[in-house]
Amino acid sequence: MEPQAPTTVVGIDLGTTNSLAATIRNGRPEVFRDSTGIALVPSCLSFHPDGTVLVGTAAKERALLDPTHTIFSVKRLMGRTLADLQGELKHIPQQIVEREVQPGRKVLRVRVDDKEYTPEELSAMILQEVRKRAGNPTKAVITVPAYFDDAQRQATRDAGRIAGLDVLRIVNEPTAAALAYGLDKADAGTIAVYDLGGGTFDCSILSLADGVFKVLSTNGDTYLGGDDFDRAIMDIVSNELKLVPDAELLQHLREAAERAKMALSTADSTELVIDLPQRKIAYRRTFTRTEFESLIAPHIDRSLAKCQAALRDAKLKPSDIAEVVLVGGSTRIPYVRQRVEAFFGRKPHTDLNPDEVVALGAAVQADILTSGRRDRLLLDVIPLSLGIETLGGVVDKVIDRNSTVPCQATTRYTTFVDNQTAITINIYQGERELTQDCRLLGQFKLGGIPPMPAQMAQVDVTFRVDANGMLRVQAKEQRSGQQAIIEVKASHGLSQDEVERLVLESVDHAHADFSARRFIEYKNKADADLRHTAKALDQAGAELTPEQRARIDAATATLKAAMAGTDADDLHRAVDAFGAATLPLAELLMNAAAKKLLRGQHDDAIES
Repeated sequence: MEPQAPTTVVGIDLGTTNSLAATIRNGRPEVFRDSTGIALVPSCLSFHPDGTVLVGTAAKERALLDPTHTIFSVKRLMGRTLADLQGELKHIPQQIVEREVQPGRKVLRVRVDDKEYTPEELSAMILQEVRKRAGNPTKAVITVPAYFDDAQRQATRDAGRIAGLDVLRIVNEPTAAALAYGLDKADAGTIAVYDLGGGTFDCSILSLADGVFKVLSTNGDTYLGGDDFDRAIMDIVSNELKLVPDAELLQHLREAAERAKMALSTADSTELVIDLPQRKIAYRRTFTRTEFESLIAPHIDRSLAKCQAALRDAKLKPSDIAEVVLVGGSTRIPYVRQRVEAFFGRKPHTDLNPDEVVALGAAVQADILTSGRRDRLLLDVIPLSLGIETLGGVVDKVIDRNSTVPCQATTRYTTFVDNQTAITINIYQGERELTQDCRLLGQFKLGGIPPMPAQMAQVDVTFRVDANGMLRVQAKEQRSGQQAIIEVKASHGLSQDEVERLVLESVDHAHADFSARRFIEYKNKADADLRHTAKALDQAGAELTPEQRARIDAATATLKAAMAGTDADDLHRAVDAFGAATLPLAELLMNAAAKKLLRGQHDDAIES
């Protein structure tokens, strides 16, 4: 591939299964690809005992070799609490813990050996890998599921900052997809975006006219996606094996289930195989497409119920939709496409790559924000209502769901006892009437209220939701003029000081981290070279001269010594020297293969 000019701003799709980046080139959005043409970076991390972390394809390849140190689907942990994850824990080989770092504020962590990592730190490592492929840009628009709440959006922004990115905007994934889809359409009418990824689902209803993309409504589930399809298969296999999966078996089940799921998108049946001789496990089972479809039907039913809710909020019927756009890798499944077509009564668009369209739309939004172009306007909405706890554990809604952002609203509150000088305000997000059924985002305290009789104080609380869908709160006591602008302190997740510390650490350790990564990559290559050479010596070692064999033995000793060290440059030189020393052996094998081929052709000529 030809070298490309450095990019300063990109759009990034931080996905549950895969992530990628895109930018605008020659007026069109394009995704970044590696030297083999692959755009997707697996959202996977693998930790080594020496502290080295592999990210992406290299990490995914180690999943079966080292399952307890390989982490998948970090996105499903973002902005969550341990209580949120109770249904997930049996499918996660790592230990998930929750630490109270301050009274009333907890942080979720993933434990790997004797170290713990927050979901923001893990996501930042994935973003750094994506950023590296994109040429290390400094600014980005990052997409999130439309149904991500304030805590999840803030966690995503924090991950971007830890990765060294200036996050210009957090954009909803379905909106980004519609932005990419509508590039060549002046007036597409009303669009339904059905976005089914690896871990999340959203349905957004948008209107598109004269370059204005307006989200009419959105609904979804941050725990619904292709991972759940895999788990449906995994549960059947583990039940038939009559085993409770440990970390190793869980990883083998996950890989086999994912392969089966993908195969059934093109075949009527597939064989799922788990072969672990050391564990005396030899399992084979045929899954048919019909059986797979019956397994995932309840999940698709859930997604279509969310579509119905989004239509109801937009005051529309399926027949009012002009276009249906499919987004997310899970929409490649034929059954998903059939059900979506039946629900909306029209064939959905499948011409765009569902894995890439969100990043393409994010790149368009990034270009709009940095180039000053105003030919397209993006009007998004908040997914869930925002409110305050009032007496008796009731949620008083301040901003309703599907309000167009940015937006703000003010509600007046008062004191309940005489001489009350402070008010504690608990902020909730959700659609239910009671706090026990909604999600606590955080709380703050407004002090300094002059003593006065109950209900005399008049405190105006203003909610402001910015273009990223994130919340800020201001409170003012009207009679005295006492006021405060309050940053909502999340009851879980990282504080700003903790984010700043991680940002500084990433800068301070950038060189060491890069060197450690290079070392492990060269070490992996050295391991492979040594294995291949050992096999080659068995086949043709006797044909080497004593001098050639001595050079290989010396290079082998030097390489093994370098592998036992920590210097990446030293190991690089040793790998190159080993390659030069083994060149005569490679030539012998090539010559032997060529002679065998010529012999075969000669025999064919005699027979004819």
